Amino acid sequence: MEYMYGALLLHSAGQPINEENLTNVLNGAKVKVNDAMIKAIVTSLEGVNIEDVLKNAASQVVAQPAQVAQPAHAQKTEKKEEKEEEKASEEDAAAGLSSLFG
Repeated sequence: MEYMYGALLLHSAGQPINEENLTNVLNGAKVKVNDAMIKAIVTSLEGVNIEDVLKNAASQVVAQPAQVAQPAHAQKTEKKEEKEEEKASEEDAAAGLSSLFG
């Protein structure tokens, strides 16, 4: 998590996100640096428009409607669907992370 925070800090400061800068940020925060993770983060962020990602993430949070009282059977169905979506999302995330490390 610290690696992504460091990358976001560099982005916020208008600095290039590269191995040297990210290492310096993490060393400044007294984080034990893993060179392989540094390379993986820098490589995975190449070509990514961080501003667009942040805007899309913020708009998804804002766009979620307020929850309205629903009948008990509708709530159970909704919770079941949410659990299935979470499981699929976790599987997708795991697959994405495994691709970072070969």
